[in-house]
Amino acid sequence: MKLLANPMLLRAAAVALGAGLAFVFGFLLIRRLRKNLQRDAILPEAGAATEAFPLHTYHAVIQQLKQQKHELETLQHAERRRAKTTENISAAVLSNLTCGVVFFNAAGLIKQTNAAARKILGFASPIGMNAHEVFRETTVLDKSRRAVLNLADLVASTARNASGFHGDDTDYTTPAGEARVLEITVSPVYAANAELLGAACLINDHTQIAHMQRDQKLHGEMSAEMALELRSSVGLISDYAKNLAAAADVSRTQQLARDIGSEAEHLQRTIGGFLAGATAKAASPRGS
Repeated sequence: MKLLANPMLLRAAAVALGAGLAFVFGFLLIRRLRKNLQRDAILPEAGAATEAFPLHTYHAVIQQLKQQKHELETLQHAERRRAKTTENISAAVLSNLTCGVVFFNAAGLIKQTNAAARKILGFASPIGMNAHEVFRETTVLDKSRRAVLNLADLVASTARNASGFHGDDTDYTTPAGEARVLEITVSPVYAANAELLGAACLINDHTQIAHMQRDQKLHGEMSAEMALELRSSVGLISDYAKNLAAAADVSRTQQLARDIGSEAEHLQRTIGGFLAGATAKAASPRGS
């Protein structure tokens, strides 16, 4: 009890207790500071890794986009080559057709023709012209409606409304004044998505065929007339011959002989004229 009451001892115990608390507090503080330093050292490394990950992903995406762009450009080049090849084939086919082909767009203007169409219609370059400028007053017979219609109006209607038309031979006059007989078919033209692009005219030149048919008809009429002439002449000669056989008078006999000779000359002239006409037509250069 005397020791506990000693002030020096109490002071020494207080100092020792305070030193112990200070040591414990300092130890804990140092330990905490060490943990914080270790955590700060680890965080920059983790942050660097975190920043490196998005950068790597960005480069990968950029590379993939470049690859896709290259593939798309390759497909586009291939598609353009296919389109060019198709266009060249179409142009080659059109240029070698003997019938004329004229394409009108939806506005009724000529966008494409082949060489046969330009030759048949008599235009050196009708691109950009409309149907009325090309066909003018040309008319066609519509059998379904039993009406005579303006060809240019039919083309314009087909280009807008996809009506279409197929007609018989019709008369057409070129800008140079040449008369021709044409068979014209007008049809609508559609795109791959069923959109109406315009109208196409298919033109066949039947001028030579029409001339041949006319010549055949004329030849047939001439042949019929020739047959009547021959029949009449042969009948007369036969009658003259019978009368000559029965005639007893010399003068009568001479007259009948002269009649027979005259009719024979007439028959020879008729046949000669028919043959000369046929030879001239056969040598005519019309088809050239």
